[in-house]
Amino acid sequence: MNTPNELRYSEEHEWVKTEGNVVRVGITDFAQSELGDIVFVELPEVGATVQADEPFGSVESVKTVSELYAPISGKVVEVNEDLNDNPEFVNESPYEKAWMIIIEPSDASEVDKLMTAEEYENMVNEG
Repeated sequence: MNTPNELRYSEEHEWVKTEGNVVRVGITDFAQSELGDIVFVELPEVGATVQADEPFGSVESVKTVSELYAPISGKVVEVNEDLNDNPEFVNESPYEKAWMIIIEPSDASEVDKLMTAEEYENMVNEG
């Protein structure tokens, strides 16, 4: 399982990368491996508001459809349009090519409440 140390993680298996005053969000390597081959990704529109722990989209795999949960609250300022034509990026490159949305946080301190890589790995291994 690939769990980059510089990222923060949610209990719903999303990762967060702080980039200045915005955060980049995607799903973890563990999550994509559990889901199997991703065939479709549904993401919000730019300008949409997301709430922490509330659904913001979904991923569809050959096995199931899973909700995506916002790890923090804020406004969507960018959406990864490449995933429309290349949903397989989620399986191939969950931390690079398959970021999903960029959020301008309404409260940047929410990031600090997310798990470190070590805490996330412990949660997954205990699960």
